[in-house]
Formats: sequence, structure tokens, C-alpha cells
Amino acid sequence: EQQAAFGHSKVGAGKSVQVEFVSANPTGPLHVGHGRGAAYGAVVSNLLDTLGYEVHREYYVNDAGRQMHILAASVWLRYLDLAGETIVFPSNGYQGDYVWDIAATLHREQGDKFRHPAETIFADMVADEPAGGDKELHIDALIERAQNLLGDDLYREVFDEGLNTIVENIRKDLTQFGVKFDQWFSERRLMDSNALNDCIERLRAADRLYEKDGALWFRSTDFGDEKDRVVRRENGQTTYFASDIAYHLNKLERVDEAIDIWGADHHGYVPRVKAAITAMGEDPERLGVLLIQFAVLYKGGEKLAMSTRSGQFVTLRELREEVGSDAARFFYVMRRHDQHLDFDLDLATTKSNENPVYYIQYAHARICSVLRQAKEKGIANNAANLSRLIEPQENDLITQLAKYPEQVEKAGLNREPHRIAQYLRELATLFHTYYNAHHFLIDDTELRDARLNLCRATQIVTQNGLKLLDVSAPEKM
Repeated sequence: EQQAAFGHSKVGAGKSVQVEFVSANPTGPLHVGHGRGAAYGAVVSNLLDTLGYEVHREYYVNDAGRQMHILAASVWLRYLDLAGETIVFPSNGYQGDYVWDIAATLHREQGDKFRHPAETIFADMVADEPAGGDKELHIDALIERAQNLLGDDLYREVFDEGLNTIVENIRKDLTQFGVKFDQWFSERRLMDSNALNDCIERLRAADRLYEKDGALWFRSTDFGDEKDRVVRRENGQTTYFASDIAYHLNKLERVDEAIDIWGADHHGYVPRVKAAITAMGEDPERLGVLLIQFAVLYKGGEKLAMSTRSGQFVTLRELREEVGSDAARFFYVMRRHDQHLDFDLDLATTKSNENPVYYIQYAHARICSVLRQAKEKGIANNAANLSRLIEPQENDLITQLAKYPEQVEKAGLNREPHRIAQYLRELATLFHTYYNAHHFLIDDTELRDARLNLCRATQIVTQNGLKLLDVSAPEKM
């Protein structure tokens, strides 16, 4: 009777939660590693929605940090190459083809507007690593040279061309992957507001800051962090950590609970963010941080590379085009978020029982086929005497269907989407076993109607579960 509402509850009614996920630096296309965080965050959000929470999905755009300046310098140098200058590209620049594409757009639309002689650019330049220098100092010096030669306005044009192009491509990739956000929150907007200064002053008033070597430090060791952290450098620039403190304070002002979904490489960052929240008088328990282990892609038994800086990686778009969104979305959430995921491309495209998403969708298609045949025979959707369902396969199926609401609640409250994936696979196995053991369109009208009702119930639960995972439920295969 509940149809699409079956499994929904009001466990979270009256509570607001923000889920921030993906939030990849807009310095290149999303790769398959980002895809796992996207799928996981989207399903956690769906589950919380189903439990009655008011859910706000958010992408934090890191559009003001050092990596963005490295991207801007990389785009400018590729542009200069296309403009006819002889450029030695920095070893620490972004080297993917997408950088050439952005540079080509700049050159095509703006001509020589941003051109400067290579001799001027590299005059008295700090040596790069291949020449015996330091790659970090070299790229920072190139960024400074670009800013000085171009001036604020022209540098911002180059910066924004890279930023806007990549953010738009990220939006497009995620939308096509079935992942949408309520807000794209700009770090630059946060910095342009007074939020950072307000945050620093709040920490200063609480006596949580001190000065050392010209920099301003946060006493994070008072809260269990391994060392104190800089919030404002000696040159007056605030750090990424300072922006993050201000952003999290902003979150907690908007919602009852915030959930951060980060890559496993951010594990050391959790205690310092919670320390800052505590130092400002907020309850750190209102922030939940879920760390996503890496997804490793395999094809033909071989591991594929994923490095944004070198440009050698498999993009999320390429993955989607190869295996389809359904298989990608399902495979990404098959395992717990804190377990490594080996993503087998060959298995994801196999039409066999070993491919779990195919197996589940095929169960749904089989149900649709049975119901279609019943309709063609003029069999109405009659009320049924379910006491006629006495076969072991029927009892197993009924028992599994009854577990669905509990599984949804556990998956949502524990942030464990894999529970739904596992549940659906078990349900599909039980239905396939039932389908192979019994006939449905039989002469015994009462038993026939009971079995068709069981088929419809299985169809509804399969559809509801797949919808939580943003995986389609095809009627024919």
C-alpha cells in the first residue's frame, strides 16, 4: 500500500543536516577516485532524506588557494606556448590536455592580450627541480612573475578562465552522474567577506591564538592535535586551515548537524578542525567526518593510474562512458566507506550473475515481465490471500521484504550505503530462486493472485532500494 513511501520514516523529522561531499579542487577533471565520494555522499544524502531529515547537499569550491594559482600559471604558460613563446614548462605545473584546451580558448578569443616575452618571464628565475633547484619555489616564483607582469585584472582573467571552465565541467560530470547539489559554496566568497577575520578574532578573544616568527598560531595542541597550526602567515595571508575553520563555523550556524565526506588522505585534518570548533565554543559532536578510502581501477587485471598533476588519469566521465552510471554508482557503494575498493571494469560490464547491479536489475526486469504477461491475459491486480504463500522460497522472500525499513534506517543512521547494496543483492538472489522454482500464472486463481502480489511487493522494494542508490530499475533487459 505504501508503494514508493515504503521504507520512509520520520526518525530525523525536525532536524537539519548538511552533507558536504566531493569538493575536489577545481584544478582538473574529476577522476574515478572522486567518483566514490560523489556516489557515497549522494546516497548518504538520499538515506537521510528518506529518514525525514532536512538535507542540504553542498560542494565547497576551493577557488582561492595555492593550487588554483598553480593552475592559473600553468594555463598562462601553455597560452604563451601557443602564442609563439618558447616555454620550459614547470615540473610542478598541471600537465593534462585540459590545460592546453583552456589555454587554446584564451588564445583564440583574446589573441596576444596576455603575451609577454619568455626572456622577461624567466629572467633571474629560481631554478626548477630538473635543473637542480626546488620545484615548489620555482612554481611560486612563476606565479608571482605572472601576477606582476599581468597585473591584477589580467591575471584574474586567466585565473577565472581556468576556474570557471573546470567548475562548469565538474558540474556537468556530476549532473550526468546523477549527483546534484543545493549549493556550490565559494571559498573566495568566504575570504572576501569578513568571515575569516571574525573567526580569528573569536579565537583571539578566547585566548586560543599566539604570535610566533611573525605568524599567528592556533593552540590546537590544547585540544589533542599533534602540533599547533598557523592561521595567518608572516606575509599577512590567511591559511587554508583558517578558511576551513570559518567555513565550518558557517555550516554550524546554518544547520543542526554537518557531515564532511573527505578522502582518506585527510585523516590528520579531522582533529584540528574539531579542535577549532571546540575552541570557538561549538559542540564538535555536531560535525561528523567520514573518510572515503581510495578506489583503485582495474582493467584486464591491471591497475590504472590516477594522478591529476601529471595528467595521467581515468576521468569520471570516461568511467561513466565505459561502464554506465548505474554500474559505477552501484560498485562505488558496495563496500564500507573505510574499506579500499577494487573497481573491476570488466566485471562491471559483464552481463552475468557475478555482476551485482546486472543481477539486481535483471530480477526487476523478470518481475516486470511476469506482471506484463498477467496484464496481457487480463488478470487484474486483485487483493490476495497471502496465507496461501507457504513455499520456503515465498517465506524467505516475505521475510527479506519485511527487513527493508530497518535496513534503510540502519544504513542512514550509520552512514552505510553498502547495507542497501547488499540487501538488494540478497533480495535479488531470493527472487531468482523463487522464479526458477515456481510458476506464477497458474490456474489456481487464489494462489496466482497471492504470488503476483508478492512479485509486486518485491518490485516496489527493489525500485525503492535502487532509487536510494540512484540506479535505474529497467523493465526490460
